[in-house]
Amino acid sequence: MELERLLRSQGFGSRVECRMLVVQGRVNVAGKVCADPFEHFEPAGLSFAVDGVLWNYREFAYLAMSKPAGYECSRRPQHYPSVYSLLPQPLATRGVQTVGRLDQDSTGLLLLSDDGQFIHTFTSPRKKVPKVYEVTTRHTVDDAQVMALLNGVELHDNAKPVEAVACIRLDERRLRLTVTEGRYHLVKRMIAAAGNRVEALHRIAVGGFCLPPELPIGQWIWLESPELELLAQRA
Repeated sequence: MELERLLRSQGFGSRVECRMLVVQGRVNVAGKVCADPFEHFEPAGLSFAVDGVLWNYREFAYLAMSKPAGYECSRRPQHYPSVYSLLPQPLATRGVQTVGRLDQDSTGLLLLSDDGQFIHTFTSPRKKVPKVYEVTTRHTVDDAQVMALLNGVELHDNAKPVEAVACIRLDERRLRLTVTEGRYHLVKRMIAAAGNRVEALHRIAVGGFCLPPELPIGQWIWLESPELELLAQRA
């Protein structure tokens, strides 16, 4: 693949902009400055640097972010900054999207990708991918509320009750709740239908992949094969 085309596929701008990066000596491949934008490279496994920042070629980008509160999962945020502002510009430029959404006041595991099939898999209700949340409630959680969530609660936009896959009471006002859908405000509406109210919502896992505890809030990591395999688990 021509170097300028390779850079464009990785989000470094238009063909003209990528060509200028190379001509200006700002691109390093295999430890050497490459000044020829038309030089061919095998993209698979290729490492390169732009302005001294090391990148690996990736056909698709798969990311996990520890989303902070006060950020919207939108490219056109209305009241708060966008989560995309937390990414390097090349990732935003290449079309990385959030896989589903977390409300601006919700925190925790947020997946991002530019692979359409991946996004569909983890957002489609038919795929039944479990998503695990730690929920802080306004009022004490009683046994009746836990049973209501497990047996199914009525939501106005759903023809049948919506059930939690699992619901564990962590303490008087905290639950660990697992659902397999990702509709608008789903967890908040389920908790409200059970007779309580969400004060804080933190997603800790999708599929079999848990938010790494060492990942700082507001930071992101690449997802490699082991993490992708965990995501595919339905347990």
